[in-house]
Amino acid sequence: MGDRRLPGVAALLTVGAVLLTGCGTSATQVRLAAAPAITSITTTPTAASPSATPPAGAAAGPSAVAAPKKQLKLGAKGEAVMWLQNRLRELGYRPGKADGRYGGSTLTAVWAFQKVNGIRPTSTIAKRTWTALENPRTPKVLVKNGRPTRAEVNLTKQIMVLYVGGQVKLITHISSGSGVPYCETATWQGKTQRFCGSASTPTGDFKTTWRAKGWHRSYLGQLYNPIFFNGGIAFHGALSVPLYPASHGCVRMPMNVAVELPGLLGKGVPVHVRR
Repeated sequence: MGDRRLPGVAALLTVGAVLLTGCGTSATQVRLAAAPAITSITTTPTAASPSATPPAGAAAGPSAVAAPKKQLKLGAKGEAVMWLQNRLRELGYRPGKADGRYGGSTLTAVWAFQKVNGIRPTSTIAKRTWTALENPRTPKVLVKNGRPTRAEVNLTKQIMVLYVGGQVKLITHISSGSGVPYCETATWQGKTQRFCGSASTPTGDFKTTWRAKGWHRSYLGQLYNPIFFNGGIAFHGALSVPLYPASHGCVRMPMNVAVELPGLLGKGVPVHVRR
């Protein structure tokens, strides 16, 4: 879903354009399309609940694990990679299958872990990352008196944290709205239309609403397993989740995370978006 970048907000006031916020079809945007029926998602999470976590921002205490400390680069294989994958999942990240292969799913989990632990995201696993894996930090809590089960989106760090029953259940790398105004021409409901928006992910307090299973076509492209929480803005899987805000407003996440999330995040769950 490439953005057509325009010089300023004034460009949004194009004659005949539909002004939007978000990247999907909102249930309330009936003038664009009626919302499809909510599809029940029965994906079962494959990981056990992460170990109990210390207070937010604190280290986990004296190390009870010993990392391999072997420098790893993307494409590496072997026992050190498998250790890395198992450790990340134990801490709530989603590195994909623990198969000893350092690929894209493991990379995005590494990025999320590095961001939480104050390490500049990189594909290379070196001393700082190994040390942090031995004594990890927990994500900063954005809403201290929030519901025990909630999702928190940190736009500054570009991560999403899902709490279930007061415990960290899932931490993932994301890519939110680019903030660059756009105008897109697309065929929608049998007509060629022009859609314009601000490509922003608004901060605030919301709740999950409707969702779709598998690939869902919107006027701005394809969303995988979208879970909407603010009009046309949703969590969804994407084939591109870069290290910078790049979406039309939705919260993109790695495909393997989008497979698991519907089984963990129900309807009516609070979603807090902060900077």
